[in-house]
Amino acid sequence: MSVLSEQGLVVPRLAAVSGSGEEFALRRWELTDLPLVREASTDPYIPLITTVPSEYSRAEGEAFVHRQWARAEQGSGYPFVVERRSDARAVGTVGLWLRDLPEGRATLGYWISPRCRGAGAAGAALGTVADWAQRELHIPRLQLFVEPWNTASCRTAERAGFVREGLLRSWQDVGGERKDMVLYGRV
Repeated sequence: MSVLSEQGLVVPRLAAVSGSGEEFALRRWELTDLPLVREASTDPYIPLITTVPSEYSRAEGEAFVHRQWARAEQGSGYPFVVERRSDARAVGTVGLWLRDLPEGRATLGYWISPRCRGAGAAGAALGTVADWAQRELHIPRLQLFVEPWNTASCRTAERAGFVREGLLRSWQDVGGERKDMVLYGRV
């Protein structure tokens, strides 16, 4: 189901998700999420693989949120904030990217702020968006790419129903270096 926000953006409404005893909700990005962007910018890895600014300023944070809105407006993807329901704290993000939709596939990505990892937010959010993408959007193939050293993210992908399909050597530029990525798929 989709709803029209007050800004005129069409965003899907997804049910609450549970992980490791905590409940989370998925919602659209808001300017009130700048503390999450600021925290993510301090992580040594998140800015290397996303558009999170590595040097946070309010202007850069707002530009990041505006990019998320633009993705929804342009139909290039669905970026969600993962919010902890108990205190309405934004803890991370999950996104469904539609660049390869004409070929029958879409890519997912996610990150959780360093202080909020380990509570099951990533797995709950990833599973919910993957289920929605296949059930409601009828996308035949979902994929995601995980760094081989990131065993926690590999476990998250597998818990959400993704299967390791192979190692893509020198697949992605990360911080100016070509890095291998593990390809996970869900069909």
